[in-house]
Amino acid sequence: MSGETVPGLRRDAIGLREVLFQSVTAMAPAAAVAASIPSGAAFAGGSLPLSVLIALVACLFTASCVAELARQLPSAGSVTTYAAQGLHPAVGFLVGWGYVFVEALVPPLLLLQLGFTTAGTLHQEWSSYPGDLWWPWSLAGAAVIAVAGYFGVRASARFGTVLGVFEVLVFLVFAIWLIVKAGGDNTLSVFGTSHTAEGYDGIGGVFAGSVYTVLAFAGFEAAAPLAEETKDPRRTMHRAVLGAALAIGLVYVLTTYAMAVYVGPDRFAGFSASGASSWEGVARASFGLFWVLVFLAVVNSTIANANACATVSTRTAFALGRIKVFPELFARLHPRHRSPVAGVAVQCAVAISAMLGLGLAYDPVTAFLLLATVIVTVVIGVYIVVNLACAGYFLRRRGELFRPVRHLLFPLLGIVAFVPALLTAAGLPVFDFVSELTAPVSYAGPVVGVWMTAGVVVLIVLSRRHPGRLAETARVHLDEPSSPDPRQSGATQP
Repeated sequence: MSGETVPGLRRDAIGLREVLFQSVTAMAPAAAVAASIPSGAAFAGGSLPLSVLIALVACLFTASCVAELARQLPSAGSVTTYAAQGLHPAVGFLVGWGYVFVEALVPPLLLLQLGFTTAGTLHQEWSSYPGDLWWPWSLAGAAVIAVAGYFGVRASARFGTVLGVFEVLVFLVFAIWLIVKAGGDNTLSVFGTSHTAEGYDGIGGVFAGSVYTVLAFAGFEAAAPLAEETKDPRRTMHRAVLGAALAIGLVYVLTTYAMAVYVGPDRFAGFSASGASSWEGVARASFGLFWVLVFLAVVNSTIANANACATVSTRTAFALGRIKVFPELFARLHPRHRSPVAGVAVQCAVAISAMLGLGLAYDPVTAFLLLATVIVTVVIGVYIVVNLACAGYFLRRRGELFRPVRHLLFPLLGIVAFVPALLTAAGLPVFDFVSELTAPVSYAGPVVGVWMTAGVVVLIVLSRRHPGRLAETARVHLDEPSSPDPRQSGATQP
């Protein structure tokens, strides 16, 4: 896989459709509908549709902030650049350090899910197939993602678009089918508080359920790192980020409503991600071979999500390698496809190593939970910082564009919405519905702590030896650099 350093990523390679589905597939709608969102049913019960609606509104606050920043700062550095411009280059570096780390861990997470989902289903259909033979499927998925990344953003994004359309259509068709089958049992009472699970009465149960459903929205910002490869990025990024969050949020609301009224609101507290009372279980029991499409949609979702997040991690690493904050190796591009080939190779190696290492050391499900906890903890922290950066950027740098609602109220509401989710992901029992994490999932906190501590050490070294490189995190490479901000050492204006 030969390559050489060339001026930059391929400009104008993709449009709104591909960028929109970059965010859509990064949210993994099929996997979220089938696995993530049902976790909230244990608290919200048949009122889970209201929990999803609340989570949608909460996530739109942060999506609005990301969209506003993406319009002003179209950069492959995305959240790194936003934090550097809105707060300080040091904060931008730490955000990039954490973001690259967790986005690099998403592909092995999804490859584990691909492996144990496929192996479990094959074993259920044909008992002669070993239920624990999951890793060949994971390796096959890794190969597909590596090939898509190697051939560049156009191939990768279009591949993601096809996968995204399929998984969304399957669950939309199934949801409409469920609503029709429910007939007279359709009711808007699921958008009230009367069907919460036992022990979690009223609005408390609804909010508890919404904390878990918030996690299903993670990934809406994944379009942002493609800014330098997108046509009319200032307009396209804004529409893609907000459009993905809103569109998939409405899909979540519709599908959750459909299953709640079909199963029965007062019986929905027992709904889960697997078994008879699950999406695949209901499809198997009532809709014949339709369960195959549900299974394929979930498998499809894991590959699409892994592909999207591999694109995010390699582009963010490219942006940091380009300014020599990361090793310059990550800025090496293929001469023809203009893909960050070194980053793709490193991403593939990390994915396979983490997937096989953790999956074989524990088991694929336990490894999945450990990686998921690490990822969610850091991603929600990044969202909180980006909300702060939105307020900081428009207050300090672009006062003429400042709007109190969009640039101050929404960031504050976004922070408030994500703090409970952060505590839940970290297993800190501040609320009565948060359980302490057990080993090895409890190792997620120390892992995040060690990685971010290492980032602080690297930051100190950089700030002393190469202060100019640190300031470059605030540079928007789509534009010509402008004069430094006199209020902030070394930072550059957009």
